Amino acid sequence: MLTIPEIAEACDAGGELDFSRHAIEPAALHLAAMYYPFGFPAEVRTNCAEVLEVMTGLWGRFEQRYDTTPIRSEVYVVDGVSRECPPEPVYRLIRPLLLAVADGDNYSIVDLERDRTQITISRAALSHRLYAEYILLSSPVALVATRRATPIHAACVERNGRGVLLCGDSGMGKSTLSYACARAGWTYISDDATFLLQDRDDRMVTGDCHRVRFRPTAAELFPEIRGRDITPRAAGKPSIELPTSSLPNITPSQTTRIDYIVFLNRFSSAEPELKPYRKDVARHFMRQSIFGVEETMTVQYRDIEWLLEAEIFELHYSGLEWALGRLQQLVEEGK
Repeated sequence: MLTIPEIAEACDAGGELDFSRHAIEPAALHLAAMYYPFGFPAEVRTNCAEVLEVMTGLWGRFEQRYDTTPIRSEVYVVDGVSRECPPEPVYRLIRPLLLAVADGDNYSIVDLERDRTQITISRAALSHRLYAEYILLSSPVALVATRRATPIHAACVERNGRGVLLCGDSGMGKSTLSYACARAGWTYISDDATFLLQDRDDRMVTGDCHRVRFRPTAAELFPEIRGRDITPRAAGKPSIELPTSSLPNITPSQTTRIDYIVFLNRFSSAEPELKPYRKDVARHFMRQSIFGVEETMTVQYRDIEWLLEAEIFELHYSGLEWALGRLQQLVEEGK
């Protein structure tokens, strides 16, 4: 900014004054690839090949299942002013925009009405692969979780064509029990986040069947994961994260139809049992994961009501073997 005397001096000298503010020209996004997170098409454009490598790690195993309008994701990689991993972003929903801002070089804008995400990420952040994956480059999933499906905080498995949602708060054993089912011959759908497909009345869900996450203590239960690296999470608690393809005898599937919803209660003082559960509590548990614009949330509330037509139970347990056997009895005998 020039001071008033400096402006006056320039005017007296007949000099040209240019006060235009030039916007920074964005980098040309000359690289592009199509991915299918949870089966939905998403086109990624970027100026950096490493972004596509990260996206391939996130979504490269998924096959296209749905012919929806492609999500458009533009990823700008900038040099940045810091070489450190950025802090966890602050999230703000200013409808129809979902903002995630870590700092001036790392942020994302998700337009919940136009199927578009714009992401700026520094090279330093990109070098921290877990941060890049989970904090910024996974932001297109917000459009899956609002305009294409309803997010459910639950693991999911299937046996004999019958799908079971395993719901519960963190620490109730969703990941552990879902993996125990999978290694016992069940089909594995997801370990913590499941998505109810939108505008359907058949209770069909999808999930990330290509990876499984464990708390480090799970190594005491499953010998095959002992000695595996503990992943320092970009957000949340440390875990052991593995592709299901690296684990023996695991059958993955991207989708299943839900027949039973089971709320896990691992710390109850009650005797182990499976008993009917309250639909009103289940409804509010599921609704609290929903976000977006009013139009899409109305659809998601309706879809949750269809999901709640499945039978709902609460499983009190402490032993993994007993819980596994009781779930098997449920799907085989219907009780």
